[in-house]
Amino acid sequence: MTFIKNDVILKTRMENQENQNNNPIEDLQEQVRFRHEKLASLKKEDKNPFDQVKFSKTHSASDLTNKFETLEGKSVSVAGRILTRRIMGKASFANILDCSGRAQIFIKIDNVGEASYNDFLNLDIGDIIGAKGEVFKTRTGEISVKVSEFVLLSKALNPLPDKFHGLVDTDLRYRQRYVDLIANPEVKDVFVKRAKIISAIRAFLAGKDFIEVETPILGTVAGGAAARPFKTHHNTLDLELFMRIAPELYLKRLIVGGFERVYEMGRMFRNEGMSYKHNPEFTMMELYQAYADYNDMMQLVEDMFCACLDAVELGREIEYNDQKINLKTPWQRLTMTEAVKKYVGIDFSKIKTADAAIAKAKEKGVNLEKTPKTIGNILYATFEQRVEDKLIDPVFITEYPIEVSPLAKRIASNPNLTYRFEFFIYGREMGNAYTELNDPIDQRERFKAQAALKGSDDEKYENDDDFIAALDYGLPPTGGLGVGIDRLVMLLTNSSSIRDVILFPTMKPR
Repeated sequence: MTFIKNDVILKTRMENQENQNNNPIEDLQEQVRFRHEKLASLKKEDKNPFDQVKFSKTHSASDLTNKFETLEGKSVSVAGRILTRRIMGKASFANILDCSGRAQIFIKIDNVGEASYNDFLNLDIGDIIGAKGEVFKTRTGEISVKVSEFVLLSKALNPLPDKFHGLVDTDLRYRQRYVDLIANPEVKDVFVKRAKIISAIRAFLAGKDFIEVETPILGTVAGGAAARPFKTHHNTLDLELFMRIAPELYLKRLIVGGFERVYEMGRMFRNEGMSYKHNPEFTMMELYQAYADYNDMMQLVEDMFCACLDAVELGREIEYNDQKINLKTPWQRLTMTEAVKKYVGIDFSKIKTADAAIAKAKEKGVNLEKTPKTIGNILYATFEQRVEDKLIDPVFITEYPIEVSPLAKRIASNPNLTYRFEFFIYGREMGNAYTELNDPIDQRERFKAQAALKGSDDEKYENDDDFIAALDYGLPPTGGLGVGIDRLVMLLTNSSSIRDVILFPTMKPR
């Protein structure tokens, strides 16, 4: 069987169509129809590629390059997706793509026979094949496989994006990540680095004697952070449940129970706005260490970042969005009051009344429309709106107001502030940590105060009675830390959007 005439028919069809209206949609439909015709012919000839169940692949594309000296002249089996072809009469070249990169294969009619060669000519870009043959170098020095036999393993019924332009529609790239990974090889590199970063964090924490645990994703209380939760319903129990917004309260229960170092890395869900740095489901790592405080957490953050940088072979100075960032430790430490004084010019340590705080903040253009009118909340709003985007090199911002820190321990010398820090890089909050509040009486009162302050009908801290009951049994002094994994990967892969580091980001259906 040969399809050479069909190739000519397709070329004629395409040329006629281009001359008539040059319609890319009709052009795509024509290509799809023709691929289906090829598949139907293969099935009639008992060559259905989807009947293939396995191929014994011995080497990857990168092996051919990295191990050429030992592989030259030897027989190998490679497999991958056809990206390009060069047909030169009775001999042809093709590039195939596997998980490690591209490999070149050389197929000649004298080596495989006329029937098999004709089958090769009628393959399409995007088809997946397996090939066996001898490793050699061409006259131009390209490492290749001289094919002795090949098999079509899967037929691509949709054509790949144009090889010169790739898949450039950003929205389509996120919706069809499978095509994005084929058309834009650098995308896969981001996710390989993401995997290395996550592995480095796990290895680092294991080296510090932390135990990885799993806590519920569904709960009867949306606790651990102030955010609007996703709601669902359990039919059997006839119970409204919430998807977790943070694992904090469960992890601290484990510290009460006798674990001393625990962490969890997994998906969190917040039913809130979307942006280049926000996705409704995201990955967070939270850890808790008994008998530690937030100073210990700062040291841990610095050491963990160094481990992540090493994992993806970055130095201590990186470039992000054309901005140089110095990650050398130790990192700068500023209280929130110091940061506002430095960057805005307001010294909140000298402000005694909420009215004075409001006046000073409004002078600097701070929007207080939705801000509760307390000194602490106004300090926080001023920091968020006028300081955050100026924090390019890493900095720990400490001593957060108690109004926005209901799970952090008060500072004894100034009970309006807490032992809490967030660390910022490139103007973005990258993580959050406390010396944990372990006083059940104080915690109960703070939950009540937070429940009374509704940011919206759905966004508030809820009073978790079981968590309070756990604190009543005694929580040792504890340091806690949460780090946004997606933002960390964005930084270390120079990715401008969170959607670039999530394989399948949340998208509105078309």
